[in-house]
Amino acid sequence: MHFKLIIALVEDRKTDAVLRAARDCGATGATVINHARGEGLEQARTFFGLSLETARDVLFFLVEEHLSRKILERIAEVGEFDQAPGTGIAFQIDVEDAVGVAHQVARLSEVVEEEI
Repeated sequence: MHFKLIIALVEDRKTDAVLRAARDCGATGATVINHARGEGLEQARTFFGLSLETARDVLFFLVEEHLSRKILERIAEVGEFDQAPGTGIAFQIDVEDAVGVAHQVARLSEVVEEEI
């Protein structure tokens, strides 16, 4: 079984919705890192020297490759990434090898067979 790693940087108020959407599309879990910071095309606005940034979370999904595109598209839709600048970004990378996922392979095999 081959995997992809989907990394999503989302506004913290959308994290739960993105996690639910990914699970509904076949993701079996996620790792969340709270309170990340970043800069996009436009620098963060300031007010009297205070930053007006929104809090971000980083989500990691290790997903089966046949499910990855559907999950990625759903994450973008729920996170409203294409609606306005700075709402979030998600991308996927190939995973050469993974350990600790044997308990998920049986469940994923059934789901992937249905998808193919």
